[in-house]
Amino acid sequence: MKKIKTSPLLPQEFVVEQISENEANIVAHPFEVGYAVSLAHPLRRFLLSSSVGYAPVAIKVEGAKHEFDSVRGMLEDLSDFIINLKGIRFKIKGDEPEVEVEYSFNGPKEIKGSDLSNDQVEVVTPDAFLATLNEDAELSFSIKVAQGIGYVPSEDLRDDLDDTYIALDAFFTPVKSATYSIENVLVEDNPNFEKVVLNIVTDGQISPLDAFRNALEVMHAQLAVFSSEISVKEPVTIERAQEAPEIKKMMARIDELGLSPRSFNCLDRSEYKYIGEIAIMSQNDLKNVKNLGKKSLEEIIEKLAEYGFGADVTLSNDIVDAFKKKISE
Repeated sequence: MKKIKTSPLLPQEFVVEQISENEANIVAHPFEVGYAVSLAHPLRRFLLSSSVGYAPVAIKVEGAKHEFDSVRGMLEDLSDFIINLKGIRFKIKGDEPEVEVEYSFNGPKEIKGSDLSNDQVEVVTPDAFLATLNEDAELSFSIKVAQGIGYVPSEDLRDDLDDTYIALDAFFTPVKSATYSIENVLVEDNPNFEKVVLNIVTDGQISPLDAFRNALEVMHAQLAVFSSEISVKEPVTIERAQEAPEIKKMMARIDELGLSPRSFNCLDRSEYKYIGEIAIMSQNDLKNVKNLGKKSLEEIIEKLAEYGFGADVTLSNDIVDAFKKKISE
């Protein structure tokens, strides 16, 4: 008689097979039939679309006015120089989302990726070729390197640059490839269970395992909207479904904002406990909090924005009323 199940089998085995510094296999099993591909396919999509990387977004070359110009003493035209630059992969060393890096070279010299590493950025493709200078050449240029995800065309970046810079198409994705295979695996004499093998190759900006962790975090964050407690006694509209995550954020304690002791103590002494209590306050109301100075006010506003309650965020009356009801219970 066929065994009756009341819940699917949970996978127990998880292995990371490190093939090289920038390549690894993520192996997990056993899955019920059809479950492996159901998980592997979206993970692959998140790996390719949501992994955070770095790319040059703009360049300024001394003596060049546009991307089709030529530079005295450099063998390559500026357009070829830019193509070569896009093949060089950078990492910002600090926490800044964008840095401006200046370079100056004298010929004769063959410039490679390794020549571009400095205190601000690391180049993870040191052997990548950039340009060739003859013996009397002088090349000075500045690059803006930014952090981001996916692909951003140069047209979307031009408005944020001054006229001296040339906008570049930005390829941020640090994952070069993400593929998966599904294999059968035996569980208690049953060969119909599945193993997923996810192969990840990166460009060196991030390790394959870190890329996998990031993809999991993004996937969990995207699914979180469905995990909220929503009443089934009334029709669930899109607006209604969005209320619960907002209220959950508002119910978080103020200490989760990471405020300085001075700012936190001002709010604590005024008996504010939840983030939502200050998120629904106007700036004038915040200014009137006892002993709250200008710097503390600016810090609180900044931290609220980072948490998702910036000046451009408007909370509906339903969300505010639901929050007030919760904290009064």
